[in-house]
Amino acid sequence: MPRGDKSAYTDKQKRQAEHIEESYEKRGVPEKEAERRAWATENKISGGGRKSGSGRQHH
Repeated sequence: MPRGDKSAYTDKQKRQAEHIEESYEKRGVPEKEAERRAWATENKISGGGRKSGSGRQHH
């Protein structure tokens, strides 16, 4: 998967990143930087792309 490909993320994760990005932009962060930070934040929260579901345990 090439860098920057968001296809491995769930719709919920994509929506969450959008909201994060918007809040950064409201604070005056440039669009590209806001997007980068939003995905970094989402990765920190969720642990990256498609990982949720039964059978997964967080230790």
